[in-house]
Amino acid sequence: MTYWEIFLAFFIPGIVGYGGGPATIPLIEYEVVHRYNWMTVEEFGEVLALGNALPGPIATKMAGYIGYVEGGILGAAVGLFATIAPSLILMIALLGILYKFKDSPKVKLLSMIVRPTIAVLLGIMAFRFFETSYFDNGIVQTVILVGVSFLLLEKWKVHPAFVILGSLIYGAVFLAP
Repeated sequence: MTYWEIFLAFFIPGIVGYGGGPATIPLIEYEVVHRYNWMTVEEFGEVLALGNALPGPIATKMAGYIGYVEGGILGAAVGLFATIAPSLILMIALLGILYKFKDSPKVKLLSMIVRPTIAVLLGIMAFRFFETSYFDNGIVQTVILVGVSFLLLEKWKVHPAFVILGSLIYGAVFLAP
């Protein structure tokens, strides 16, 4: 029964909370504090502060923590799944609709318009990263990171996750203040 309650405590706010994590916080508070009495308002505030201090979505961090406190590792998994389930269900449904109408001229036109827009947005983001790197770390560090990353990705076909991890380690060792 506890796992079902954990699921409902995070699934319902995910369904009715329009606007992302911050919009669901009061709904999660109602479920956790008032409906199931798992914690006090003060404890919830501390969990919220901790969730805000860590990187990533607030609701998933809170669901993992509260689920773990109430139901152990399985409770954390249930809480996390319940938090992402509404988005997952909606994405699967929308992809099903898109796949059904993939040959439609309107969908093809939409795809034709969206692809270049996404490419331009990614290009602008990459340029800003290069610009920030150049001004914060200098041209030598930027060229080293870009050059080595390019070689690892394109020539040696290293998985991007390892390139990112290597870049983080490089930054921590050589670029830390």
